[in-house]
Parts: sequence; C-alpha cells; structure tokens
Amino acid sequence: MREIEFKMERQGLVNIGDTVEIIEREGTNYSYIIEPAVAMSGCFQNRERLKSRSGIVKDIKENSRGFYVIVEFDE
Repeated sequence: MREIEFKMERQGLVNIGDTVEIIEREGTNYSYIIEPAVAMSGCFQNRERLKSRSGIVKDIKENSRGFYVIVEFDE
C-alpha cells in the first residue's frame, strides 16, 4: 500500500472511505489530481510515479493552510 497527500481547498468535496479516481499531469515532474479537480498532489519524479489510477480516502486533515486528503493506493 502507498499513501499520497493531496491539497484540497474546500471541505466536504470527498469523505473518508470514498474511492477516488485520479489523473496524472506530466511536466518536468509528475503530479496527480483527484477528479473532478477536487485536490492536487505535490510533485513526483519519474521513478516515483503512480501505477494505480484509483485509491481510497483514508484520512482528511485540516490545518492553518487548508485541508489535506490522504489517499491509499494498492501498490
């Protein structure tokens, strides 16, 4: 299992236990977006790319910078 943190701007867009689909954005590095444009990951190098395109929301955290969604992928 692999966990990735995504930044979410507003509360309530996903819930713990939801299955989410992601898309990959390619540039110098790779980043991922929970569809439909719910939250975005940080950057990953080629060797760190995700193989899965769906995962399960394990946790949602809030701090002074906003909301963070922890998604678990089966890899």
